Amino acid sequence: MPLYEHVFLARQDVSQTQVEALTKEFTDVIEELQGKVTKTEYWGVKSLAFKIKKNRKAHYTLLNIDAPAAAINEMERRMGISTDVLRFITVRVEEHETEPSIQMRKSDRDERGERGGGGGFGRDRGGPRGDRGPRGDRPPREGGGFRSGGDRPPREGGGFRPDRGGDRPPREGGFDRGPRPSNPTERT
Repeated sequence: MPLYEHVFLARQDVSQTQVEALTKEFTDVIEELQGKVTKTEYWGVKSLAFKIKKNRKAHYTLLNIDAPAAAINEMERRMGISTDVLRFITVRVEEHETEPSIQMRKSDRDERGERGGGGGFGRDRGGPRGDRGPRGDRPPREGGGFRSGGDRPPREGGGFRPDRGGDRPPREGGFDRGPRPSNPTERT
């Protein structure tokens, strides 16, 4: 028989026991139609990427199924009718994974705490410069690198933007609107 991985999302306001009852109901549908559910994983309540039927979170459940296509169709039909199921997806696979899914392994990783050795912005590669090593006695960059300033004289006025007075000439190719009214509703 074909193998499937099936994930369904239940509403956030149903309890975990109600989600388990839904899982049992769908498992019974599969078994009635000569299939079997080889593994069930409850992943918990997780945030959704976007609202689905006014829900921001959902209960996630994975089922590994070994069943004919008719059993999958019937289960999906009943999930579509159920008001507690927000979304579901069924994917046909060549073989089921024997170890826990990546979602279950993720919680194991969180329990381990701080990561050891692996990288990430120079933490483990020799300091803040990564694998380039210390700067040492190298001369400053030629041609005015990023922060050196180069041969350019400092700006007048000392500010970032030049002075924008009220009596500047109109833009070239544009139009002059004239003075703006003090109250935006008093346009003429």
